[in-house]
Amino acid sequence: MTGLPLDGVLVADFGRVLAAPYLTMLLADLGADVIKVEQPGTGDDTRAWGPPHAQGEATYFLSVNRNKRSLTLDLRDPADHARAVELLRRADVLVENFRPGTMARHGLGPDDARALNPRLVYCSITGFGTGQGAGLPGYDLLVQAVGGLMSVTGPAPGEPVKTGVAVVDVLTGLHAAVGVLAALRERDTTGRGQLVELNLLSTLLSGLVNQSAGYTLAGAVPGILGNRHPSIAPYEVFTAADRPLVVAVGNDRQFAALCRGIGAPALAADPRFATNADRVAHVGPLARELTARLERRTAAEWFAVLTPLGVPCGPVNDLADAFALADSLGLAPRVPLPGPDGRPLDLVANPIGLSRTPPRYHLPPPRLGEHTAELAAWLDAPATPPTTSQEPI
Repeated sequence: MTGLPLDGVLVADFGRVLAAPYLTMLLADLGADVIKVEQPGTGDDTRAWGPPHAQGEATYFLSVNRNKRSLTLDLRDPADHARAVELLRRADVLVENFRPGTMARHGLGPDDARALNPRLVYCSITGFGTGQGAGLPGYDLLVQAVGGLMSVTGPAPGEPVKTGVAVVDVLTGLHAAVGVLAALRERDTTGRGQLVELNLLSTLLSGLVNQSAGYTLAGAVPGILGNRHPSIAPYEVFTAADRPLVVAVGNDRQFAALCRGIGAPALAADPRFATNADRVAHVGPLARELTARLERRTAAEWFAVLTPLGVPCGPVNDLADAFALADSLGLAPRVPLPGPDGRPLDLVANPIGLSRTPPRYHLPPPRLGEHTAELAAWLDAPATPPTTSQEPI
């Protein structure tokens, strides 16, 4: 098969939980050889984060650790520490998300790594940076709170809620992937690695995009709008006859089409609703007018009526419905890999589409220490490329 973009890139993955493992899984899907370094006996914290479980493993762990090999090392043990040092010498990328200073205490920090391997790209992920925030614990929920995301998320003012997934960790993993790939590209030119640093708080402030810019550019401090948008209307959840329905109108043309579709074309000419700015200013009356009509039919019926008119709308699906939709659209959202008991594990497919070198799925998420013997032998021997199957299962 055609080689993958990151074939030949060796990643020493000291990360755990979500942001770092998500990053290294993306790199592994694109061809990198990822060695996941774990504490003997316990391993990655998320191995214990269940239910739910599949074939005896926490699905949280399974979600972000395919295409990796597990090497257990106790950094307090001299032999294991020597293996960790040797892994740094051979690696192209190191990823870690311990509290600042932890790796340095073991002689594996960025300065140590630079001396051992000047070509190494060293990626460090923290909660609040390495300065005054170094001592703060970097948990996603905490960052959603102090970083402002919860201040704009919730059903009503004074009722903040977190998002339904650890979105700050995911955003940080994605940004870290960009940083690592940029550093590898620069190394191709200079022959030198560099330190790539991410922190959850800065990532969230960047990820709040229009909300952040509204504050930095105009001094606007947004609040909770429920399912409404601060700058677009109608852009929210409405009540259909059977279940919630999202209508996401982005311009006046779509609004006129919506009014025709619901049998109320005069609404598009109403001076309160004629332009987007008018609709935002009168979002309450607009919602009442639309709800009175939308609640007469089911969400599926409105989807069938409005979608051909170019109106973005759809029911609020649960995950079973969401995967069924993706399946019906031919998006192939799952990838089966053999689990610990031999039965397939349906993992979520990598969303990146590459026409010549698509993501590869060749290893299921590893059992704790599954590859320790082979990797320890490799690290103890004179440096030669490790061998592992590169063919998809």
